[in-house]
Amino acid sequence: MISIFDLAALLLTLSALFGWLNSRFLRMPHTIGLLVMGLLASLALVLVDLAFPKQHLYEDLTRVLDQVDFTDVVMNGMLAFLLFAGAMSLDLRMLRDRAGRVATLALIGTLISTAIVGGAFWLAADLIGRPVPIAWALVFGALISPTDPVAVLATLKNVKVPETLEVVMQGEALFNDGIGIVLFTVLVAFAAGTGGDATSAGGIATLLLQEAGGGLLLGVITGYVAYRAMRAIDDFPVEVLITLALVAGTYALAQKLHFSGPLAVVAAGLLVGDRAPRDAMSEKTQGYVSALWTLIDEVLNSVLFLLIGLEVLVLRFEANGLVLAACAVPIVLVARLVAVSTPLLAFRWGGNLSARNVPFLTWAGVRGGISVALALSIPESDAKPAILAATYAVVLFTIIVQGSTLGMVARRTLRAD
Repeated sequence: MISIFDLAALLLTLSALFGWLNSRFLRMPHTIGLLVMGLLASLALVLVDLAFPKQHLYEDLTRVLDQVDFTDVVMNGMLAFLLFAGAMSLDLRMLRDRAGRVATLALIGTLISTAIVGGAFWLAADLIGRPVPIAWALVFGALISPTDPVAVLATLKNVKVPETLEVVMQGEALFNDGIGIVLFTVLVAFAAGTGGDATSAGGIATLLLQEAGGGLLLGVITGYVAYRAMRAIDDFPVEVLITLALVAGTYALAQKLHFSGPLAVVAAGLLVGDRAPRDAMSEKTQGYVSALWTLIDEVLNSVLFLLIGLEVLVLRFEANGLVLAACAVPIVLVARLVAVSTPLLAFRWGGNLSARNVPFLTWAGVRGGISVALALSIPESDAKPAILAATYAVVLFTIIVQGSTLGMVARRTLRAD
């Protein structure tokens, strides 16, 4: 067993190496390039192992990667820092003006997509002879329906989008994962038969209020305390440390209180990112804080997308589940189309949030590490291998295909206000 330091050194070294190779030769968007190279490296290693079975290269690297608890690394490690970095850069005033639209897309859109994906996945599984219970099909719908904030924010860095539309997309991605995780938790409990009163209408409403409402309230409180502490001093090393403590402390406290950690750090990041630069941070401090969180965002994104590519080595897919996985890709795309177009047509918001931009909003629904982490956390059951394969297929398709072509889709479909 290698140490945590050795494992971190391996992942950082591979990230740097693959990043250099991508920048030098492939010239793909950085995070997409890392995922592709990690995936290609995994497949190459499998082929080498088949050609030279006595070398045990596949077995050795698989043993190393088995030490990485992907769900724990993403949900209880990287996610808090990546969400805070994304929230810090979001314009709170523009988001506030579009709060109703963001909330509608994040809540109603997620619910619509979950129902459509769950029902269609259940039907597809039955048709191809790989049945999946409807309850577990809905679990898949819940974990794959929210757009991944990390993947969306990483993808938008390489695409020119009108600022008002970008704010809505970022806001939807930052908030709908909290809704999705609550829905996922309830549906897993129902499918596994362990939910009890938690799966009743009242139980779901209570859980949503506790998780989402409690997380947002906690984030506002801790964010305000951090903002006041930064305002009372002018010492950039301490202020930088305060932002780090804010993220780690808020996320840890939210977990202890059974609140939504992602929503808590998003709320804290939005508050600090809006108020601190105005009257709590000097220009020098702003420079250091901005540089730190940009660096954290880039490094953690690099490692995360590399891990998604390498995870192929340790995942076990059933042959008959691959057909269902292929079916999941168009199912999720159609569900995203309906989930986005329904609120836009119903409320007729206009401007950049109008029916003419539905194709772009549909194609921009990128999924990522959070969906994989949730799929891996599902209790062992007959349905888990099929759900895991489908999740991985959708994540790879959305990041590689949709992410790399989103700029082209934006140029051809987006219209200005």
